[in-house]
Amino acid sequence: MANQLHITNGDGLTDTIKQLNLGGETVVWREMLCEGPTVYELGSEEFIELRTNFLTSHYNITKDYYQTQFLEELYKLSKVNEFDEVVLWFEFDLFSHINMLAMISHLENLKLNVPVYLVCSKKLKGEAEFNPLSQLSLKDLNNHYVKRIHLNEDDLEMAALMWQLYNGENPQKLKLLIKKKTNFEYLSSCIRAHIERFPNSTTGINTLEKNILKLIDRNNISSKNQLLGYALEYQGYFGYGDSQMQRILDKLERFYKEENNQIQLTAEGTEALNGSRNFYQVLKNDEFFGGVKMYDFLYDSVSHNILKL
Repeated sequence: MANQLHITNGDGLTDTIKQLNLGGETVVWREMLCEGPTVYELGSEEFIELRTNFLTSHYNITKDYYQTQFLEELYKLSKVNEFDEVVLWFEFDLFSHINMLAMISHLENLKLNVPVYLVCSKKLKGEAEFNPLSQLSLKDLNNHYVKRIHLNEDDLEMAALMWQLYNGENPQKLKLLIKKKTNFEYLSSCIRAHIERFPNSTTGINTLEKNILKLIDRNNISSKNQLLGYALEYQGYFGYGDSQMQRILDKLERFYKEENNQIQLTAEGTEALNGSRNFYQVLKNDEFFGGVKMYDFLYDSVSHNILKL
């Protein structure tokens, strides 16, 4: 049996994978680089300062916790070439894919010279439905492992380039790579989702925020907790977790209210949803996506281009 290094996107999935008894060693990725400022070089002083400041401010994650939970795992990757092969376990969504791009770029910088394989969510032949890896039975998860995808050098170089562009000053350059053919089945969809996180040029709200307002408008939602559940379940390719989604709901509080045991749109919520008013100046903040500020760019839903202000 090959001596494998398994790199997993989270503890829950890691616990399940261990039940497959595949052997080798495991590195757990505990970051969410799709949110907040980042720089290209993982583990650098600038990277650590940016990430710990962001995570402390918004998620109460201390520097000590970050050191033990993420950085110590990251440093384990320095031994990557001591293994026979690397197996990546990442989901289909933007959350996982940004982490994966960063991690592959880091491996490339470590002069990776062993084969790399990807286990990613997809519907395989004989399976009843499409589910994230974290929700698969052990039998189906093992089936995904057996049919893991070999990532060639072009795939790895593309991932590293995308991570570099994610940290660059022009997200339009990242968008131009959407149609590039790779063995990452969901990468194009994830990049599209990222591009649509920038505020819409007409309304000032982005696609994910608009989707939440649609959910409120079209469903009988009785509480903020139920709204969170809806937002998580029907978010598409974003892959946000509870805490991330709650931050968005808090940001959108002016657009909805809880009245008579029902979440309803406010007058401003209706205006935002139907596009009769632009809320860019109202919502503008200093949030970052990688190397750029969210509100330094606009998304044009007609041309699907990113416009710099």
